[in-house]
Amino acid sequence: MAQLKAPFRADFVGSFLRPAAIKQARADRAAGKITDEQLRAVEDACITELIGQQKAAGYPVITDGEFRRSYWHLDFMWGLQGIEQTTLDHGYFFHGEETTPGSIKLVGKIGGEGHPFVEHFKFVKQFEDETCVARQTIPAPAQLLAELFREDNSKTTTAIYPDLDELIEDIAKAYQTVIAELYAAGCRNVQLDDCTWGMFCDQNYWAARQKDKSVTIEQEAEKYLRLNGLAIQGRPDDLVLTTHVCRGNYHSTWAASGGYAPIAPYLFGKEDVDAFYLEFDDERSGDLSPLRYVPADKKVVLGLVTTKRPELEDKQAIIARIREATQYVSLDRLYLSPQCGFASCEIGNKLTEEEQWAKLALVKEIAGEVWGA
Repeated sequence: MAQLKAPFRADFVGSFLRPAAIKQARADRAAGKITDEQLRAVEDACITELIGQQKAAGYPVITDGEFRRSYWHLDFMWGLQGIEQTTLDHGYFFHGEETTPGSIKLVGKIGGEGHPFVEHFKFVKQFEDETCVARQTIPAPAQLLAELFREDNSKTTTAIYPDLDELIEDIAKAYQTVIAELYAAGCRNVQLDDCTWGMFCDQNYWAARQKDKSVTIEQEAEKYLRLNGLAIQGRPDDLVLTTHVCRGNYHSTWAASGGYAPIAPYLFGKEDVDAFYLEFDDERSGDLSPLRYVPADKKVVLGLVTTKRPELEDKQAIIARIREATQYVSLDRLYLSPQCGFASCEIGNKLTEEEQWAKLALVKEIAGEVWGA
């Protein structure tokens, strides 16, 4: 088993652009032209090739690129007991674009036994060696709670769980189960992707979301912190657990704007994770000053290279931003990555696979200059 521990000086968030073969196979499966087994064979082949590319690029972490998923978050939720796949009459509203309308429907009590992502991880695990560690990305528990109360979903959720505390406890137990099964399968690096915090950075989003004006950001933040904390309670000491926060990433568009200041005291100050993967690729992310809330025992992965545009960043400008971040977090606790994945949903961002790898080559080059890594 690899002894490497994330984060890494040159790192990435997890998802990669889907190859044409994957897109065609998934379309063929939806049309009933191929079987589940035939789809899985295509996925296996494409993931095997991707992992070879990740290793060849010199990265000490491997993922399946989320090639088996439609969405970065919903596929995981669909794999839990008590939750079924559904569609709403509209998707999420991003800047200038609406996403596909997938969502979840609660049909019973939530449980985490036998989650299909465990088998997905085992496939990646077999490629682990002394040069790389396998990472499993999953949506944070807070993200599931938010989806359960997304518009009309709240009616079904409150019908099955009239007691919010019971719902929070069941979500936490389900995550504990999944994490334990991943650990038993050899997983030592779990990343919790969490857009709930990114949304709270946006004052306009908060005003539109919060119909009950008596509820404050602090109250909501404490609720999500409590849930996320319960879900990872008792995790093994050698399990590296990190979180990634962005403001939406769909077809090169975004959902929210605003710096981390409104949530920094809660997210950075209180979230019980080993490292934060943070979006800082343009002015929407605000300045770096909220990093002052990051405790001395936590690490920060600066997402300074964007996956939303194909143009390569100016290397010296990125290095200058890293130096600026040292005003708040020491250089030995800083790392570099793209701000998000390249394909949070299977549609992917508006760049080519060649441009994707050029971005990762730039991250690696800059990390080498800054840290000698």
